[in-house]
Amino acid sequence: MQKVLNFGSLNIDNVYAVDNFVRPEETLRTLGYQVFQGGKGLNQSVALALAGANVYHAGKIGPDGKSLIEVLRKNKVNTDLIDRTGSCTGHTVIQVNHEGQNCILLHGGANTEITADYVDFVLSHFAEGDLIVLQNEINQLDVIIDKAFAKGMVIALNPSPIDDALLKCDFAKITWFLLNEIEGQIITGETDPERIADALIAKYPHAKVVLTLGKLGVLYRDADGSCRHGIYRVPVVDTTAAGDTFTGYFLHCVTSGKSVAESLRLASVASSLAVSRQGASTSIPAMAEVEQAKLELMG
Repeated sequence: MQKVLNFGSLNIDNVYAVDNFVRPEETLRTLGYQVFQGGKGLNQSVALALAGANVYHAGKIGPDGKSLIEVLRKNKVNTDLIDRTGSCTGHTVIQVNHEGQNCILLHGGANTEITADYVDFVLSHFAEGDLIVLQNEINQLDVIIDKAFAKGMVIALNPSPIDDALLKCDFAKITWFLLNEIEGQIITGETDPERIADALIAKYPHAKVVLTLGKLGVLYRDADGSCRHGIYRVPVVDTTAAGDTFTGYFLHCVTSGKSVAESLRLASVASSLAVSRQGASTSIPAMAEVEQAKLELMG
């Protein structure tokens, strides 16, 4: 089985249930409070593993991050490469309203303390053809991309959150772009989904683009053609890990031999299950659940 390295964030998510998102100079009482183990990196590693991938997670935590290791191990993610010498573990403050929508405040903590030496140590365990999955919640992203590319690894990038440092990375080295409309607009300057995908392929002709479109589903594009898939309408409880679930499932499915269309279908089903549950990593379904739900949703 192909080795997958997810070099990404590890966060403790502090989740507050609210009637409405707090506005400037406003104080609101919360309706509830829960703590979850998350971070885009951790969520995507769990999704990859639950989909069936052979996943190794690399990243950095502080002394308060042991629960993150436990969650990864519970979900069959290899944690041997995680650096545990950080100052404090990255964490978020997440507001979730009645519609299941969220807004997130992120403190990077140990996620922003990655060193070039640590990057070399991690990558020494991987070889040409292995898949590396990246997000933008850690530092040294440009270094990781350059060194992974030099080793011949296949690079998948979820450019979130998008910022100036990310835009300085060499996107020509990316094989898989998994992004939403806003990220696509910032990178290409286009607003129409078809034109966003066209612009990315025109600039990076060897890339494969997966553009998520919210209620309009998802658009896939590469140099040979395109494919679309809609969403499944389910009760929405919490959208926190929906995109990460989609990313993990799609990447495992498509790199393990499934067609793009089937990979989009399974990833969309997995994401629909995730939004119907509360929490980040705890909301991500196993492949058996996804296969069963696919039959029910398509039946």
